[in-house]
Amino acid sequence: MSAHLVLRLEAPLMSFGGDMVDAFGVVRDFPSRSMITGLIANALGWDRAEADRHEALQARLVMGSVRLREGRRVRDFQTAQLGAADKGWTTRGRPEGRSGGAGTYNSPHIRYRDADADALVLVVLRLGPADGAPDLGTVAAALNMPERPLFIGRKPFLPSTPVVAGHVEAETVLDALRAVVARFAPAPTGSYAAQWPIGEGNAEQARIEELTDGRSWPSGVHAGLRRTMNARISGEVA
Repeated sequence: MSAHLVLRLEAPLMSFGGDMVDAFGVVRDFPSRSMITGLIANALGWDRAEADRHEALQARLVMGSVRLREGRRVRDFQTAQLGAADKGWTTRGRPEGRSGGAGTYNSPHIRYRDADADALVLVVLRLGPADGAPDLGTVAAALNMPERPLFIGRKPFLPSTPVVAGHVEAETVLDALRAVVARFAPAPTGSYAAQWPIGEGNAEQARIEELTDGRSWPSGVHAGLRRTMNARISGEVA
């Protein structure tokens, strides 16, 4: 049996970002490894430039997720018209200028960004090897008292409840997910959409999905391949 940390992701709005398609910021049903890595690193107070640290933490993550409340998918239309001499603030904390295009104004920035309203997703995770740094206890302590404010996908999306929801002991990630369904779901014998890594349990009618949800932290782009199982599960032992 292994200890799994349980994270409760609940907010008025939250976003599990997927691949950007033209001007559309699509979202996934479950958080990516890179997002959970960033959430933990933010709580620990790491600098985003510490690529090796982020990379090592991401490689140790073994995680699965279950949607206990679907919520409602909503879409923002965002546009910004900046003049050629205008500057905008970036996540790096310094202004960034614009260039290119003739005339007084460049073409506007246009984005459609999806988010989930009033959803509830639980994540179970462990770290391998378990005795590496940071360990699960350090991660839980940081998420309970983070060095910086936490957000779920996008900076305005602040959690409405404490992120750490406890621990479960389980042989596999799927067993851990079933345990949290039994503990937290409004109807434990109902069925809930879940995702977990291949090799971490099996369920009836599960389908395989191939994800590019790990980030190459030195380059800042998503790369690699992770194969997961996806199915509806209940809190009952199969």
